[in-house]
Parts: sequence; structure tokens; C-alpha cells
Amino acid sequence: MKKLLRSFCRGWLLALVLCTSFWAAPAFATSLYEVPSASSDTRVVDLGEIISRFNEGKLNETLTDLANKTGQEVHFVTIRRLDYDETIDTFANKLFQQWFPTPESGANQTLVILDSVTNNSAIVTGEKVKPVMSDEIAKSVAQETMQVPLQKGDRYNQAFLDVSDRLVAVLSGEPDPGPPVVVDNVKTEGTFASPEETAQSNAIPWVIGLLIAATVIPMVTYYWYVR
Repeated sequence: MKKLLRSFCRGWLLALVLCTSFWAAPAFATSLYEVPSASSDTRVVDLGEIISRFNEGKLNETLTDLANKTGQEVHFVTIRRLDYDETIDTFANKLFQQWFPTPESGANQTLVILDSVTNNSAIVTGEKVKPVMSDEIAKSVAQETMQVPLQKGDRYNQAFLDVSDRLVAVLSGEPDPGPPVVVDNVKTEGTFASPEETAQSNAIPWVIGLLIAATVIPMVTYYWYVR
């Protein structure tokens, strides 16, 4: 009876743990409806909590100034993680449609989203943004300008500041500064000396000396042993 009771308790606990894990995992995913509505006062929605307060204020100020000068509205969103059946691109498109349900409301809008778990990023732009910023540049903003600082150690603040600077330049009609330049600091050096280095070294006399020694020493040793 005790064994049966123990088995029942173990099975119940295992079922409880599995159920808890099953329901808790999606709970940490960011729902589309958790994201606050777009606002001209708050252009940065940091649900992933990865941007510092200082830089969040700086980004809001910069993007508001851009909107006042050009009419181009830019919004940054960070989320904690995606649901299992979602990708960063599908989430971005759904949120864009939720915020701007008509072509007119989304015409001058640019939405940049980052998932803080996978560091995947996406960008969605309205129809009146495309003549100013092509789809190729927009893709480069999300996949290069955003990603380069993240590849150097999750530099989220730097990533969003770089994206902001590039978007402001392009949407203001200035030349595109392009993505960050990736400098390869790894130096590959050959293990063989060049002919010049060989000529300047003392290797040849040493090699000749060793060859002579290798020939003479055995002969002398043999001669001494025979005598």
C-alpha cells in the first residue's frame, strides 16, 4: 500500500511539473496585445528591458525631432521572446497592422523590432517611406546596422543608437551613411620565412656546420673505437 501511495505521489508530482513547464513557457513570450499602442510621446517601447533610461529618453527625443521636421514616424520595440509559432518578421508585420490598420495611417511609419532572446530584428515601412528609404536600405538597417553591435557582446544601446542615426540621416534626405564597417583585427602570419629573411639570417652556416659535424663525428668515434 505504501509503495502504491509513493508511486501515485511521484506520478502526480511529475504531472504537475510537466503541466507547469508547459503552461509557463509560453507565458514568458510577448503577446501582440501586450505591446502598448503607438504614441507620438513614446516612440520606444522597451518590453525587453534592454535599453537604458538615459538612451531611451535620447532616442525618443531624436525620433520626435525627426517626425516634426520630416513627417516620418519611427518606432522602436523590444520584446522578451517570441511565441513558438511566431517569427520576428511575422510579429513585426502583425504589430504594424495592429498599430496602423489602414494604408493612410501607416504610410509614413517605420517600425523596428528586436527580440532580446534570439537578437533577431525586423523592420516594416509604410508606402511613403519607400521612396525615401528603399527596401534594400531598410533590410540593411535591421540586419547589419542593428546586428553588428549585438555580435560584439549584446551592445543593445549602441545598436539602437546606430540604427537611429542611420534612419534619421536617410529619412531626412541625406546620403545613406551605410552599415558599420566591420574591421577584421585577426592577423594571419605565415610560419615560413621569406627569401629575404632567410638570406639575412645565419641559418646557412649553421646548417653546413651541423652537416659536417654529423659526418665527421661518427667517423672519429669509429676510428677511436677501433684503435
